[in-house]
Amino acid sequence: MEAEGIVHAIFLIFTGAAVIATVVLYARQALPVAYIALGLLLGPWGVGLATDPAVIRGMADVGIIFLLFLLGLNLEPQELRRLMREVTTVTVVTSVAFWLVGGAIGLVFGYTVLESVLIGAAMMFSSTIIGLKLLPTSALHHQRMGEIIVSILLLQDVIAIVVLLLLEGYGGGHNPFTALLLCVIGAPLLALFAFGFSRYAITKLFFKFDQIQEYVFLLAIGWCLALAELAQYLGLSYEIGAFIAGVSLATNPVARFIAESLKPLRDFFLIMFFFALGAGFDVTVLPAVFVPAVVLAFAALLVKPIVFDKILEHEHERPDLSRQIGVRLGQISEFSLLIAVVGYETSVLSEQASYVIQAATILTFIGSSYWIVLRYPTPVAVSDSLRRD
Repeated sequence: MEAEGIVHAIFLIFTGAAVIATVVLYARQALPVAYIALGLLLGPWGVGLATDPAVIRGMADVGIIFLLFLLGLNLEPQELRRLMREVTTVTVVTSVAFWLVGGAIGLVFGYTVLESVLIGAAMMFSSTIIGLKLLPTSALHHQRMGEIIVSILLLQDVIAIVVLLLLEGYGGGHNPFTALLLCVIGAPLLALFAFGFSRYAITKLFFKFDQIQEYVFLLAIGWCLALAELAQYLGLSYEIGAFIAGVSLATNPVARFIAESLKPLRDFFLIMFFFALGAGFDVTVLPAVFVPAVVLAFAALLVKPIVFDKILEHEHERPDLSRQIGVRLGQISEFSLLIAVVGYETSVLSEQASYVIQAATILTFIGSSYWIVLRYPTPVAVSDSLRRD
């Protein structure tokens, strides 16, 4: 996309977002849903004003990277290790349960066993964007609920990466376990490098030039994107690299300043994410996949909150806490969209099965956003009593 095209795309997204946000706030509706609707309206299958959603999606992915970096800044390494031990059982048990439900739905609607396995895999994961974008970081992040949500989503991301590695290896005719082995070796090495370099280089630079806020801001962004790129090179993901970069700085005194400085930049790119999600969906295939997609989406919105609630209560969490965590994680993930696309590109999924996953994911984004915004504290709540940043 040429520079003029990028300016035009940003104009469409943010001018349109400003208009539609004004309307939906007067109507007391959820902002993320409005951005998705704007993408559907202006995208190539709407009026066709934004014709290159893939480029917009690439820009939007930066928002996810910053989101994970900010989360890492708020979790110290010792606390992260403790949480990971506590939520491993919850994450594994719930993932298996969701996989069985999604796979059964795929079989009921006549998809092949392999397609049903991948539909079930797509059902396993909850959205990092919805779960964390709608989580008030200053009010809840250091409390038990925010810590549990972050830990579960991180473990789910690791499982999702494993699924993608196996899928790409299987579909590409390569040995998927070679890539998986590189991932298992690469993650600890990346973490060791990040903590060592942060301690002996990044932290010293922060202390030396901490009076120059512009430099602190630039160094933090550079560190985040450098680790994200290195993680991708090692076969992990940009998100995991960004999170490790954030955790490596969590004990630094400037971590809170960095977190506050990056919030507007994060929100800028996340608006693009929701817009691109709507713009990239081909609405012409919706009639063919409508029924299985609705059933899959309804199952996710109904089953996920209940299963999370029961498993967390079994792990001795408070009922009100486990119930709210279940609702906040009660949708399908953006990783599932990636599974759908990669599965189709590698000929493991049919076009129809791929769009079932994509349509169900978008439907759960919409349904879950409404449910959370109208009932629980969020930064974009329509009620003043529920608005928390």
